Amino acid sequence: MADRTFLDWPFFEPKHRDWAEGLDAWAAEVRVDHDDTDAACRGLVKALGDAGWLHPTAAGDGERFDVRTLCLSRETLARHDGLADFSFAMQGLGTGAISLFGTSSQKTEWLPLTRTGQAIAGFALTEPQSGSDVANSTMTAEEDGDHFVLNGEKTWISNGGIADVYTVFARTGEAPGARGLSAFVMPADTPGLEIVERLETIAPHPLARLRFSDCRIPKSALIGGLGEGFKIAMSVLDVFRSTVAAAALGFARRALDEALARVSTRHVQGAPLFDLQMVQGHIAIMAVDVDAAALLVYRAAWAKDSGAARITREAAMAKLFSTDQAQKVIDKALQLHGGDGVKSGETVEKLYREIRALRIYEGASDVQKVIIARQAMAAFTGGL
Repeated sequence: MADRTFLDWPFFEPKHRDWAEGLDAWAAEVRVDHDDTDAACRGLVKALGDAGWLHPTAAGDGERFDVRTLCLSRETLARHDGLADFSFAMQGLGTGAISLFGTSSQKTEWLPLTRTGQAIAGFALTEPQSGSDVANSTMTAEEDGDHFVLNGEKTWISNGGIADVYTVFARTGEAPGARGLSAFVMPADTPGLEIVERLETIAPHPLARLRFSDCRIPKSALIGGLGEGFKIAMSVLDVFRSTVAAAALGFARRALDEALARVSTRHVQGAPLFDLQMVQGHIAIMAVDVDAAALLVYRAAWAKDSGAARITREAAMAKLFSTDQAQKVIDKALQLHGGDGVKSGETVEKLYREIRALRIYEGASDVQKVIIARQAMAAFTGGL
């Protein structure tokens, strides 16, 4: 049984505890068929929508994201199943720009569909040559009468190939670098949008490289203003980066539970494996890392929900520490399982494959270190 005492921490209100407990009970009953990743994700989005779990603002205030609810959701779902977490997370990320910056008509058209699981969303930001360097994006959106015409490529796009709608970032050229990007909402059936390649990873998820060839979309598809794309993308990531840390925390909690079950039932020379002091040392460090990660995750989420305009530093710290330490916690759990730990299909083996990508996407660990260092220097010199 996963430790739930953290729900009594002062970061949370009764509505958060009720949400976490309800989602945990729901997730415990869900069975995911991993033989067909696309079908599994479609089914999970529909099931999450039908059960009402794709509208986390319901635990908050109107359209404002309640980040603690988002984090609790990802932690809980990740502890149960990696694809369940993925399916939940990408719905939020894919429509985050619409929720935060969209027009009333954009919200009316898309949010009821994505929040009920009737439409799947994608977030098309990364490009083959830019990766974490969003300001170096080269995809273009040129004005042509009452339309924009999009040309270029995006890659490593989650839900690529199964999404019904994408938030797309392209260069409109108001200024060099970051100031020349804009954001658009684009249906997946827009002529000229091609799924060039489906990308296979060590933990299967729907990922794809997309090509945009003279894709015409109306000017009403613009999210926010021209040249505001970078600000919009960073604002969305400012919210959802903390949730990546929460997913890592969920994986780590599951690994700790699996390790505790193993060392309490596996016997060596007539005694439980747990009786070995070295094993107790491993368990102790795993437990400390889990709690430390939780404190960083929910500090960031609480700060955002309490009115902080940006939580760049807090979110970066949470993501860096939680994802890196979750990798170590899972590795220890696998080691404690011995040969069974590397057996295909075992829970710790699946966790070992699931965690690795979280140290890369939505800002790799080294990028988070740069962010944290710059924030620390700015605070020291009075720049914050």
